[in-house]
Amino acid sequence: MTEQAVEQSQEIDQEKQEALRQEWIREHFQKANRFLAEKGVIPSNVIVDESRYLAPYVAIWKMESKQPKKQTFWVMSGDLPSDYVDVNVAGTAREAIRHFSMMWQLKAENLHKSGATKDPMQAKFAQLLVSRAESLYQIHNDEKLWA
Repeated sequence: MTEQAVEQSQEIDQEKQEALRQEWIREHFQKANRFLAEKGVIPSNVIVDESRYLAPYVAIWKMESKQPKKQTFWVMSGDLPSDYVDVNVAGTAREAIRHFSMMWQLKAENLHKSGATKDPMQAKFAQLLVSRAESLYQIHNDEKLWA
């Protein structure tokens, strides 16, 4: 392969990667919208400049709603359970990720304390929450991701 052919191949690979990343972002934006709608919240706007994406793991969206009343939320989607919180709990996407991490650790602990984890489905869910909470905390602490 000539040097020019290698460069062209690398450019095509980068274009493919970017196309896949954009597709993932669109898919998880739609997932976040559906999730909010299922919770009775109708999103009206996403604040793109403050939203963050680490495809294919997690997207954290800052979204506004007009219905049932005007509010702003941090909404998370990706390779983890979708969730949302009021924007007042965290000033940035990074802080929101840390909040979700701590919140999920507490939810898992409460499932264990309540005895709900005797049900295999609840035990599996608690395990998933702990696993994803730990991953989120690592993402929060990785300075390279937030530079």
